[in-house]
Amino acid sequence: MGKTGGRGDFEWVYNDQPHTSRRKEILAKYPEIKSLMGPDPQLKWVVSGMVLTQLLACYLVHDLSWKWIFFWAYAFGGCVNHSLTLAIHDISHNVAFGNKLAKWNRWFAMWANLPIGLPYSASFKKYHIDHHRYLGGDQLDVDIPTDIEGWFFCTPARKVLWLFLQPLFYAIRPLVVNPKPVGQLEILNAAVQLTVDFIIYYLWGLKPIVYLIAGSVLCMGLHPISGHFIAEHYMFLKGHETYSYYGSLNLITFNVGYHMEHHDFPSIPGSKLPQVKQIAAEYYDSLPQHTSWIRVLWDFVFDDSIGPYARIKREYKLSKQK
Repeated sequence: MGKTGGRGDFEWVYNDQPHTSRRKEILAKYPEIKSLMGPDPQLKWVVSGMVLTQLLACYLVHDLSWKWIFFWAYAFGGCVNHSLTLAIHDISHNVAFGNKLAKWNRWFAMWANLPIGLPYSASFKKYHIDHHRYLGGDQLDVDIPTDIEGWFFCTPARKVLWLFLQPLFYAIRPLVVNPKPVGQLEILNAAVQLTVDFIIYYLWGLKPIVYLIAGSVLCMGLHPISGHFIAEHYMFLKGHETYSYYGSLNLITFNVGYHMEHHDFPSIPGSKLPQVKQIAAEYYDSLPQHTSWIRVLWDFVFDDSIGPYARIKREYKLSKQK
C-alpha cells in the first residue's frame, strides 16, 4: 500500500469520520440491511462452549511442566482467549441479547471474560462506545496511541517491543488519556473474576491461572491474530483510517476483520457482517483492504513510514469541554 507519515506526528484531519455518511447512504439504497440488526441467537452458545473448553483445559494442564503450560497457552489457550475478547467486543454492542436486555449483555460479557483471567469486559464497554462515537478523537478515543508511544516506538526493534507490550498499553492508556470513574459493573466484574480465579487456584493450583493469563497476554501481543489491532485503523494508505480484512482468520475472530462494515453498522453482529458486504458490495470492494494479518505485522515493523503515529486524529468539541 502507499506511504504515510509514520514518524513525527499523527495525521490530523478536520472532517467527520466517513462511517456516518456512508451508513446513511447505504441504508437509503439498501434498507433491507436494517433486518440484519439485532441479536445473534447463536452467540451465547458459541461463547459458552469456548468458556467451558477453557475451564476444562485448566484441569488438563494442571499437572503439566511449565514449558508445556506456556506452549499450550500460546498455541491454544491464548487463541481461544483472544477470540473471547472479540466476542466481548461484539457483546459490548448488545448483540448477544439485544438492546432491550442490555444488562444481560453486560453480565454475559463477564461470563465470557472468565478464561481471560483478568477483569476487563465492563471497562471495555465504557471506552468502546467512545471509539465508535468519536473515532480518532483526541483525548477521547483511547485506541489511539499516546504521543510518547509514537515518539519512542519508531524503529523495528522498538516496534516489536510495542507489539509485544500491546496488552499493557491497552490497559494503561485509558487511565492516562481519558480516565473515567469506576462504576458498579466494573466492581462486579472484578469480584466475579477474582472469585473464579481463586476457585481455579484452590482446585488445581497456580499452573491453570498462569495458563489463562499468559495466554491472554501473549496472544494479544506478538501473535498472528493480533494483526487485527494494527489492520483496523493504522493508516497504511494516506487518508484511509479503517480497513477490512476478509481472510480465513475471521472464522475464529467473530468476523472482526469486517471492520469497515462493523464501523458502518455497529449494531449488526459479526456473524452477519459478510451479508452487509455482499449486499452493498460496490461500497466496499473498491476500498483499501488487507489480505494478511501477518503481513500487516511485518509491514508495521519494517516499514519506516508506519508506526504508532500512523493514525488519523480529529478534534471533537467535547474534548475541549473536558
